[in-house]
Amino acid sequence: MTFTELGLAQPLLRAVASAGYTTPTPIQLQAIPHMLAGRDVLGCAQTGTGKTAAFALPILHRLTHEGNPPRGGGRRIRTLVLSPTRELASQICESFQSYGRNTPLRFTVIFGGVGQRPQEQALRHGVDVVVATPGRLLDLMNQGFVDLRSVEIFVLDEADRMLDMGFLPDLRRVIAALPRARQTLFFSATMPEAIMQLANSILRDPVRIHVAPVKVTTDLIAQSVCFVPKQQKPRLLTHMLRKHAATRALVFTRTKRGADRVARHLNVSGIKAQAIHGNKSQSARQRAMAGFKSTRPPVLVATDLAARGIDVENISHVFNYDLPQEAETYVHRIGRTGRAGATGIAVSFCDHDERAYLKSIERLIRRSLSVDPDYAAGSASPQPATPRETADHARPRATQSRPGRGRRNGARNGKPAAGGRAVGSAQPSRRKKRRALAAGHR
Repeated sequence: MTFTELGLAQPLLRAVASAGYTTPTPIQLQAIPHMLAGRDVLGCAQTGTGKTAAFALPILHRLTHEGNPPRGGGRRIRTLVLSPTRELASQICESFQSYGRNTPLRFTVIFGGVGQRPQEQALRHGVDVVVATPGRLLDLMNQGFVDLRSVEIFVLDEADRMLDMGFLPDLRRVIAALPRARQTLFFSATMPEAIMQLANSILRDPVRIHVAPVKVTTDLIAQSVCFVPKQQKPRLLTHMLRKHAATRALVFTRTKRGADRVARHLNVSGIKAQAIHGNKSQSARQRAMAGFKSTRPPVLVATDLAARGIDVENISHVFNYDLPQEAETYVHRIGRTGRAGATGIAVSFCDHDERAYLKSIERLIRRSLSVDPDYAAGSASPQPATPRETADHARPRATQSRPGRGRRNGARNGKPAAGGRAVGSAQPSRRKKRRALAAGHR
């Protein structure tokens, strides 16, 4: 079946054709007819399945099919799309703009980390579709800039990630401001109990669609592991990037500081790289993403949360600088390469403390990663370090937690649980003692 056979409006078909899309993906085939019919949809699908077009195209069809919107500030928000991260919200809005460029509709994106004045002005001028993250949307609602009483279609994307990030209370406040008579489209990669309860509370007789995740552990992706001591990872990464002649590479680290440190090392070594994580300003993150899409620089170093929603074509390599603690995260990471029939390379670095993570990954994907023979024992050194590299990596580092230790200390991923401290953090009394000793030696 083609997009034409799905019954979409001609302006949308022209936009889809100019974007190079010819055949709908499975989720688009299953979801678009039901959405065009006005049904609520509960979709279990991951990023990379064509999910955004699956809801954007029928929304645009409905908004344009029901007549042209009023001009100027008389427009009211007719569609609200909620997303967990700024990057994903930006990409969704870009998709609406791309598919809807032949229509008179207006779109805007709302998220925190940037000044709100441009967002206020866009809302005053009138928009048809708002894509937003929950926090900034609630701020603007409380200030009277957002009125959701005319929303006809509500989309909740990546609901499970919303839950992980603690957005559930904010979601409930936003949903309470929506009209009851609306179409609701609910998407989540997984369906834990809390998400099912939320879905059942806001959906009316939904069509249930489950799309199996795109298989990423196929022959299209060459997966390997290098056993390397932690202190040798920086030089190994530099060596690998040069050895493989990566055209566009995504490097994953476990922490924000680690991402900054790796990017700094690569730049010192003559390889242009930028880091992206939650501590970066939104403008810095947007610049990094724009540069990565144009391969200037060709390397992006990211944490898992910051990389959520990044959908960039032609990523040739994925490097797991730090192995993830959750095996499913490995599958999401390497799925950034080897898309649309292209080949890709995924290389993982594993030190002694990460062996348990590697075993979990191999159990999940039901195969053993091929071991690079040059780094099978974890003792090979690819090249000597330069003096600047040595100085850069001799700086004190935060202590990494060993597999399972975070949970025993009431923490996970280096973050403290309620009433606990992050793994590796010093006790306040010990800090005071150090300061007192230092003062005595001055």
